[in-house]
Amino acid sequence: MPRNILCFGEALIDFHSEGRDSQGFPRSFVPFAGGAPANVAVAVARLGGPAAFAGMLGQDMFGDFLLDSLQRAGVDTSAVARTDEANTALAFVALDSHGERSFSFYRPPSADLLFRPTHFREESFGNAAVFHVCSNSMTEMALAEATREGMRRAHAAGAWVSFDLNLRPALWPRDVDPRPLLWPALHLADVVKLSAEEFEWLAIDGEEATLERLWSGRARLLVVTDAGKPLRWFHPDAEGEMPVYAVPTVDSTAAGDAFVGGLLHGLATIEPGADQLDHLVTELPRLHAMLRFAAACGALTVTRLGSFTAMPDEAEVLAFMDQHA
Repeated sequence: MPRNILCFGEALIDFHSEGRDSQGFPRSFVPFAGGAPANVAVAVARLGGPAAFAGMLGQDMFGDFLLDSLQRAGVDTSAVARTDEANTALAFVALDSHGERSFSFYRPPSADLLFRPTHFREESFGNAAVFHVCSNSMTEMALAEATREGMRRAHAAGAWVSFDLNLRPALWPRDVDPRPLLWPALHLADVVKLSAEEFEWLAIDGEEATLERLWSGRARLLVVTDAGKPLRWFHPDAEGEMPVYAVPTVDSTAAGDAFVGGLLHGLATIEPGADQLDHLVTELPRLHAMLRFAAACGALTVTRLGSFTAMPDEAEVLAFMDQHA
């Protein structure tokens, strides 16, 4: 039986703007199911892989909508907890003429911030090939510790840990520098994904020093994406770059999550273990094929509106790759 990609963190409602009035303000907002780790779970499920989501949803209509959307996408939601102590998180998304987005978050307070280690289900880790998280579950101290605890439990169960920085400065207190709070999680990750802007933000002491610091933890693979520009990958003993697909952007909201989902879908075919990531880097055609597939997932996603609704299935990805060889 294939092992799960277990994604942990926030699931929220993305309200996308529609139309403009004479002053340039949105006329209406349409709800879409979203949230970075939830998007990754849906991306994996749409590709035909086993995916599960763990997190906290409110006992409200938006929580019901998200739970139903995850289940309809084929995601295992047995590890989802519910609470009536806070509502489900909301984000209002505005797109510019190039499909680039800006966010207005209604969080905190929100239900996802109330998840604690006691809410994890041990059986969820027993069948996990990869445990995936991002920085949005580290903006509050107790939730950050729950996130790190989940990463440790995943390692104990023999799973890899994936970390996508996915930095949203608006979610952090204004007087807090997130970097010192994020490094403990970076050191617990086996696979790290950054955007080029995030890599520059993180590398305040330079790329070389940042890479050395990253390799002092568990990480064996770093992937840095840069929209339509070539992506870069790094390993303690090797590095490289490769071109990606250039497509017109309609909505970039979940492109990075689709990329991560595509990459983890490929990595899940390998038995977890640090030495296996080392071995993968010695098989460059195999690594490049995984990265190319992930890039196709991201490229297809930016041509569509929404998050869950934008994720492609495997047949669409393979057809896209054939057309853009």
